[in-house]
Amino acid sequence: MNPMNRPLCLALSVSAVALAGCVVGPNFTRPDAAGQGDYAMGGDQPASPDVVLGAPTSGPWWKAFGSPQLDQTMDLALAGNPTLAVADANLAQARSALAAARGGLYPEIDANAGVERERLNLTSFGFSSFPGVSTNPEFSLYSVGATASYALPTAGGTKRQVEGAGARAEAQRHRADAAALTLTGQVATQAATIAALRAQIATEQAIVANDEQNLDLARKAVQAGGSAEGQRVGAQSQLAIDEAYLPALRQQLAAARHALALLVGKAPADWSAPDFDLATLKAPLSIPVSLPSTLVRRRPDILAAEAQLHAATADIGVATAKLYPSLNLTASLTQSALSPEKIFDFPATAYTLGLGLSQPVFDGGRLRAERKATVAARAAAFATYQETVLRAFGQVADLLQALAHDDETIAAQGRAANAAGASLTLARAGYREGGLSLLPAVDAERDYNMALRRLTAAQAQRYLDAIQLFIAAGADWSKPA
Repeated sequence: MNPMNRPLCLALSVSAVALAGCVVGPNFTRPDAAGQGDYAMGGDQPASPDVVLGAPTSGPWWKAFGSPQLDQTMDLALAGNPTLAVADANLAQARSALAAARGGLYPEIDANAGVERERLNLTSFGFSSFPGVSTNPEFSLYSVGATASYALPTAGGTKRQVEGAGARAEAQRHRADAAALTLTGQVATQAATIAALRAQIATEQAIVANDEQNLDLARKAVQAGGSAEGQRVGAQSQLAIDEAYLPALRQQLAAARHALALLVGKAPADWSAPDFDLATLKAPLSIPVSLPSTLVRRRPDILAAEAQLHAATADIGVATAKLYPSLNLTASLTQSALSPEKIFDFPATAYTLGLGLSQPVFDGGRLRAERKATVAARAAAFATYQETVLRAFGQVADLLQALAHDDETIAAQGRAANAAGASLTLARAGYREGGLSLLPAVDAERDYNMALRRLTAAQAQRYLDAIQLFIAAGADWSKPA
């Protein structure tokens, strides 16, 4: 060895040994939880009295609606939905990748065995023949052995790889949780939609029945000569207008039932959705909503973004470790003999032991560029995490306001329906007593019908907003025990 190279080799060796057990790159620190204690903006409507901020949750959130039909449908969906099957398979893949990465922390040992039939070419060694040997000799060679290699943990690159794989597996687990939470929200939404549409259809059928009564009154009045034909035509027109609402509602109901079948993993022809009813789908008495500082520690999509940030941080350590020396231990043991019975004799033993050192010297800046890329990827992951948190806060704030306004809307529409109903009663009484024509009664009924439609729609919307708030608050999605 050139004496001038000895100091360099010694320095590299000392550096590599010193790095053994060291882990380079930044250590991951969980982002600080949000400090604010509320979601409201100045001037927002006070939250609905059913919403309880900071309340703990217990058990599957859909139990709050008290519907055995919904409970059974949830069980079917959580067991048979294809999207959840994909999420579970992706989680299994991520966990296998973690197990594979952990394997890099241990030595690799391979066994080998073989038998060869050889014919020695004497002329290649410069001999035309050997005494007593007229032809090139033939023989069998038997061998068994093993090889081992171990990459010393210089700079901790392998440990960072394991850390990153673990973080990615955690991120995939949270994505699976998010998929399940989203699924339960979709199932409950379709169930509430079915119940709402059935209520709207029942309202429309009652409206059509009233229209038919008005039309019958108009016909009788015309026959008796006490009313103009125009009033009968007006009643007939109102009946046709109200009947026209029913086909569209029935189509929406069919679509909602089909969508629910797909969510439980069934073809529409193979499964019939329950007839959910608003009367039995009770409104939750309370909706627990986590405080912002707690939401970031329980909502699955936020936790997935945090785990992805952890993985991106570990990637920096992996890229940094490639800039440092690496040491690799190798060993091999081989037993070979011309006959099987002598294969384990001491003269048949051969072995090697080696220690290899490598240090990047020139790569055109590739390794440093790769490290810079991981730093940029970590910055992007942090921005994605922040965006996910802000979006979650915005969703909760929107739904809190939606529920508050739903309460106001239901109260106002209830008053409007009562007032319209009273006007309709007076108009009909006036018509029967002969003091009024049929037209005021038809107009009053039209107002009452519109009020009933708005009230039914407002009640249904409150169920939908309550469901979405449960999901936005990261509620418990697990199956009931």
